[in-house]
Amino acid sequence: MLKKTASYIGIPLFYLFLYLPISVLLLFSFNSEGFPSPWKGFTLKWYEELFRSPFLWEAFGNSLIVASFSTFICLSLGLFLIYYATQGGKVKRFLLLFYGNLVIPETVLGVSLLGFFSFFSIPLGLITLIFAHTVLGLGVTLPILYARYEELDLKLTEASSVLGATPVQTFFKVTLPLMFPTAITTALLVFILSFDDFVLSYFCAGSTA
Repeated sequence: MLKKTASYIGIPLFYLFLYLPISVLLLFSFNSEGFPSPWKGFTLKWYEELFRSPFLWEAFGNSLIVASFSTFICLSLGLFLIYYATQGGKVKRFLLLFYGNLVIPETVLGVSLLGFFSFFSIPLGLITLIFAHTVLGLGVTLPILYARYEELDLKLTEASSVLGATPVQTFFKVTLPLMFPTAITTALLVFILSFDDFVLSYFCAGSTA
């Protein structure tokens, strides 16, 4: 009984702690005076100025480019890894290289990538930013796709081979359709992760991205 009472009180307080500051900020974004001035009246001028800003649209476009390319590369490499696994390739040890992306703080990853680019005298820009976000996204893409691959019924691929299908045909007509929902979900996850990321962008974007 005590646990239920604590959960009924604690959970609303937890969400209130998370969302109350955001709600206050959202409310005062319609204030005619600048924040944190007292409420003077309703206005949309701050949103008008925001959407008129060329810097906002440039940043938005760059974010879309980086997120789209990094998602495409991550998904392509992930599906290639699955194809390699279908041909008998040992990929579990290879996956260990990317599990660290889920554990290492982004600041450490960002500084490491910045040092890598500086060591090889690679100029910072959209290319380095896409590379950094791809490295981050692979830590999500590869484990998820491989976990789904291990759940597949190998009898289906074996039956395809017995019926005369080549390994490539088996992959594209049997394995890939079975993994399609997982691939789409993973792509959306990586896209959101890349689009929302700031830390890697801060270290690897340079002044031109």
